[in-house]
Amino acid sequence: MKRTSPDRSTAGRQTVVTGLGVIAPNGVGTDAFWKAVQQGVSVLGPVTREGCTELPLRVAGEVAGFDPALLVEGRYLVQTDRFTHFAMAAADLALSDAQLEHDPRSPFAIGVVTAAGSGGGEFGQGELQQLWGQGPNFVGPYQSIAWFYAASTGQISIRGGFQGPCGVLANDEAGGLDAFGHACRTIRRGTDAVVVGATEAPLAPYSVVCQLGYPELSLAGDPHRAYLPFTDDACGFSPAEGGAMFVVEEEAAARRRGAPVRAVVAGHAATFTGTAGWEHSRPGLARAIQGALDEAGCSAEDIDVVFADALGVPAADQAEALAIADALGPHAANVPVTAPKTGFGRAYSAASALDVATAVLALEHGVVPPTPNITEVRHDLDLVTGEARAADLRTALVLSRGLMGCNSALVLRRVPDDRR
Repeated sequence: MKRTSPDRSTAGRQTVVTGLGVIAPNGVGTDAFWKAVQQGVSVLGPVTREGCTELPLRVAGEVAGFDPALLVEGRYLVQTDRFTHFAMAAADLALSDAQLEHDPRSPFAIGVVTAAGSGGGEFGQGELQQLWGQGPNFVGPYQSIAWFYAASTGQISIRGGFQGPCGVLANDEAGGLDAFGHACRTIRRGTDAVVVGATEAPLAPYSVVCQLGYPELSLAGDPHRAYLPFTDDACGFSPAEGGAMFVVEEEAAARRRGAPVRAVVAGHAATFTGTAGWEHSRPGLARAIQGALDEAGCSAEDIDVVFADALGVPAADQAEALAIADALGPHAANVPVTAPKTGFGRAYSAASALDVATAVLALEHGVVPPTPNITEVRHDLDLVTGEARAADLRTALVLSRGLMGCNSALVLRRVPDDRR
């Protein structure tokens, strides 16, 4: 049975994606990212960042070939952390893709929403070293803002002149999807466009040491076996850096200016089930899926592909597989499921943002990308492995769960050819 969303139909303001910007371990820019994802390329490798090589974390997804000085003005670089460098560069790519520029006659037309799970750890570590090594007079004034979770939203807003509603979700992995929910509500309330997404830079010594307290973190040393969700060899997840930013707009406003409409943000819902055990995420994730379907006004059978959370912990993987079955019913056994992040790592709140970018591209190309490094699946899922699978994709479901207990689901729809 089809369901309708009273809030969305009443508001009459549909949110669409008009711009993508990706900075990922497997590619800087959407074209490079999609090529690697579609081919199932795995770029997980030894941790090489300065100060991290002697720590227990052995494998991660590092962004190679990213020089922020080529993409971000110097006056912003000195006052920001690497996670904000990623955010500003990705936002530029998304704005260029959407062909959206700041209009000084409408300074409040564009807002900014980002999610972050760790903030600017590398910048903060440097300033703390200055404090204890040389004294308080050697700590710079930007320490007060660079580490903060809201730094990326603030800097994108200031740099772009975007004075519309702004927000930040200091959240776990699910924040990358929850930011879309926040952006959609902002657009329903009257804002024409929102720059939204998530980036993370957790591969610095202080940040890595903090992560070592997570039992879900994989300390395996073989890049091809360190992150194997849904298998008998699952041993946790490999972290990553980077992320994705998007431009989302009210559909009518986007069409008035002739913007390319790449996907429809159809539904979102979130729940919280705490940290008492991954088995508790099953009902929470299933409820989030059902809520997203309800808001999108679609049935389980309408879902053509699922982008899994894929934590890589046996109990969590089982809970996710059961949640998909609970929410989608018999259709769960037939719908393709994929987790391209096994090829480049799980970038905390940016992981789900990168999944959204992959889902938009998959809908456009009619291709389900594979789950790298996976061969045998222990759960009753149609996990796409080996090679990409061609499919008529109209609706995608993106899932995320956080280490702190948040569960989130997002439904995206392909734009019909006659409406692009």
